[in-house]
Amino acid sequence: MSSPAEFDQFADNYDETLNEALTVSGEDKEFFARGRVEWLARCLDERPQVRSMLDYGCGTGDTTALLRDTFNCESAVGLDISERSLERAARNHGSPHCRFLRFPDYSPDGTVDVVYCNGVFHHIPLGERGSAVQFIFRCLRPGGLFALWENNPWNLGTQYVMFRCDFDKDAVKITPRAAADLLRKSGFEILRTDFRFFFPHFLKGLRSMEPSLTRIPLGGQYQVLARKPTT
Repeated sequence: MSSPAEFDQFADNYDETLNEALTVSGEDKEFFARGRVEWLARCLDERPQVRSMLDYGCGTGDTTALLRDTFNCESAVGLDISERSLERAARNHGSPHCRFLRFPDYSPDGTVDVVYCNGVFHHIPLGERGSAVQFIFRCLRPGGLFALWENNPWNLGTQYVMFRCDFDKDAVKITPRAAADLLRKSGFEILRTDFRFFFPHFLKGLRSMEPSLTRIPLGGQYQVLARKPTT
């Protein structure tokens, strides 16, 4: 994974940096964060209540808090390598029900219901991605779910946004098939792969069509939803 120092330098202006890169879409980071979390909630609509969640690579913690509020879970934990980001996350969102920790300070115990991860694996070196997935596997209870969100390498708009974003310039993108294979190798069962964010703001009138387009591999991001086997 990229070094802590690399992301520490973006902790104080992370929102501004990302929003500047996203201006070409006509939306801001909040729009995409809410869209990802709402889609995950829709995917889990018929499943038992989510009591605990883990945000793997939480950054400044905005999405961790959004996950807890959306799922009304008893506990949400955000993990990150950047201490400055974690300090900001704790200051803005910390509570007895929403905690933020460095990876070395968290011990996977096989009790988490859902792990959420967005835009992290393209920062993890290829040789370390397997161990990252195994860490997540150990965090989850049997039957627990892993929602892996990544930027779609096949979407030209996404590639342009990443090119404009300072902390994504050295990213090594991961295809949906490679992401699913990576999860399978660590023992996960793949439940579904969905593509989202097809239309920029000036075409927002077409967004009502998106739920019917999720199998078309052209959206700006994709989610691989996987399950830890129950046995």
